[in-house]
Amino acid sequence: MKLVIASNNKGKIREYKQLLEPMGYEVVSQSEAGIDLEVEETGVTFAENSALKARAVYEKCSCAVLADDSGLSVDALNGEPGVYSARYGGLKTDAERSALLLEKLRNVPDEKRTARFICTIHFIMQDGKEIAVEGRVEGKIGYKPVGENGFGYDPIFMYGDKSFAQIPADEKNSVSHRADALNRLLEKLKQERT
Repeated sequence: MKLVIASNNKGKIREYKQLLEPMGYEVVSQSEAGIDLEVEETGVTFAENSALKARAVYEKCSCAVLADDSGLSVDALNGEPGVYSARYGGLKTDAERSALLLEKLRNVPDEKRTARFICTIHFIMQDGKEIAVEGRVEGKIGYKPVGENGFGYDPIFMYGDKSFAQIPADEKNSVSHRADALNRLLEKLKQERT
């Protein structure tokens, strides 16, 4: 079954392909589906933003659509960067946004550097039925970027004693906020079938 991911983020598309293609989905990005659309994320929550994106893309393709909105929530920063994770501080690159975050946490002790990645998925079935789920993974913010894998804040998000950019993709895909949300979605999809 064709499934359009309401995104052109290469890292995100790669993760969804790895997670969903073994289940029989033909996963394509927005651009691969011929949809040239940039949805303004005007929601104040991850759930609102993922719903906005899914509905806009569904209007263009009328096939199954999956949109997510995800980001990093740091306790010592009152949940920042939150829904602004991809545009934190108005900066352009992942490295700049990570550097800003590390600077804001410069004098914060280890035990107060707790954080989580949050992912909400909004799935619209081919018939238009909508399902929304949320996933999380808990960790801490490190002191400098480490690792070569991953994208976004992965190099500074510590999961145990390694950053998300240090652990292999298959391990990350089994524990990430996106995997948690996807597992919740798959449970709901199974319930739909019964």
